[in-house]
Amino acid sequence: MPTPKKQPAKTKASAASINENLGRRVKKLRADRAWSLEDLATASGVSRSMLSEIEREHANPTLTVTYRIAQAFGLSLQDLIETAEAASNIQVIRAGGRGQIFRSDKQCQIRTLSPLNLEKETEFYELTLRPKGGLRSQPHYEGTREFLTVEEGAVRIESGADIEELAKGDSGTYRADVPHAIINTSEGESVVFLVVIYR
Repeated sequence: MPTPKKQPAKTKASAASINENLGRRVKKLRADRAWSLEDLATASGVSRSMLSEIEREHANPTLTVTYRIAQAFGLSLQDLIETAEAASNIQVIRAGGRGQIFRSDKQCQIRTLSPLNLEKETEFYELTLRPKGGLRSQPHYEGTREFLTVEEGAVRIESGADIEELAKGDSGTYRADVPHAIINTSEGESVVFLVVIYR
C-alpha cells in the first residue's frame, strides 16, 4: 500500500482557516437573527450538538451539512464558506444579489450591503418595511449602536423606552443593546439604510 503523501502545509492552513471562519460566521449569523442553537437546528436539519461543535471550531463538517446551514440562512454555499481573502481589492454587492437577502417576509426585507464573508465591527443594511410592517430586535452586544437614514416613507424608532418619528431624509442613532424596533408609519413601503456598529 503506497504511503500517503504528506499534505502541503499551505493546504492544511487553508482548511483550518475555512473551518475557523465557518465557525465564526455561523455563530455571528445566528446571533444577528437572535436564533438559539435549537432554532438553527430546526431550520437546517443539522443537530444542535454538531452546530455547537462547528461554532466552537471543533468540527470538520461535510459539504452536505455546510449546505444545509447555508440554506437555513438563505445563503449560497459559496457565500457561507468563502474566506476573508478576496481575489480583488474591490468587492461589489450587486443590486440583484439574492445571496445578500437573509430575511424577506410580510414584515420586511433585509438586504446586507456589506460583504457577508468579512468579520467586521460595522454592518450596513438596506431595510424595506412593508405597509404596517416593522423590525423588532432583542438587545445586541453591550455598546452596540445603530445609525439609520430614511430613504423613502416614514418610520418610528423605538429604543428601550424612547421613541422618535422620522420622515424621508431624516437620520437617527440609538442604542441597540436594549430592545429596539423600526416601525413603518407610512401608507406604503418605507426604505431605510441601517448601519450597525459593535463596540
